[in-house]
Amino acid sequence: MQFTISASVTGRRYRIHVALPRDEPARPEGYPVIYMLDGNATFLTGAEALRLQTRKPKGFEPAVLVAIGYETDQPFAVTERYYDYTTPAPLENLPKRKNGEPWPERGGADAFLDFIEDDLKPEIARRLPVDPDRETLAGHSLGGFLTLYAFLTRPDSFATYVAGSPSIWWNGQELLDSAARFVKSSPDLAGKRLFIGIGANEWEDMVADAKTMADRLSVLEDRGLTVRYQQFAGEEHITVLPALISRAVSFSLIPDVDDKWFGRY
Repeated sequence: MQFTISASVTGRRYRIHVALPRDEPARPEGYPVIYMLDGNATFLTGAEALRLQTRKPKGFEPAVLVAIGYETDQPFAVTERYYDYTTPAPLENLPKRKNGEPWPERGGADAFLDFIEDDLKPEIARRLPVDPDRETLAGHSLGGFLTLYAFLTRPDSFATYVAGSPSIWWNGQELLDSAARFVKSSPDLAGKRLFIGIGANEWEDMVADAKTMADRLSVLEDRGLTVRYQQFAGEEHITVLPALISRAVSFSLIPDVDDKWFGRY
């Protein structure tokens, strides 16, 4: 299934790709839903991972994948994602871009998350029987930043958050400060899951930031949060993406997150 939808507030348009279970009825509560960012690049890999991991008799329960993309044939809509996946950031808090070009417009994270909550989720629920209590948000790079930002500011919006290779460097590492505040004031997080993954061969600072974030949030396990962190050996920023997509599916759907799959703090 594929359709285009406009955000009711901003008017920005998104191409939505949906992978459906094959002849598998939903439970009375509805299908779990995985909302995946950068849908142009992630949909096909995500759909195949979902198909393989839900095969019977031993697969996970059937689920729906909703990949949020843009009206382009390119895998990544660079300008659009910089706006949708970032918080406002002054230039002095951003590094110079390697290509020497100015930074694209930025700062639309809250408007984009509002679009998912107020426009996209109701549209998916109108079309399909889905379980609002079993929704996942998964993103990579700036999408990983957005996923962590969503968890820290809207922890009740999703049950599971999967942040791959998160761009924690954005705006002077603001998310690390946000995480410290969140730990001090966070509500009950019973049943919530957070997975942070990164390629072991990515930039050293990104690997260190991801580990620091996971360590900082792991103290919330005594408030019900399940936190898992994984470095993928031999992978860098783009080659790690298929592995992260696969983990997004399994981490969202596995009934109990055990040590064999995901490690433990």
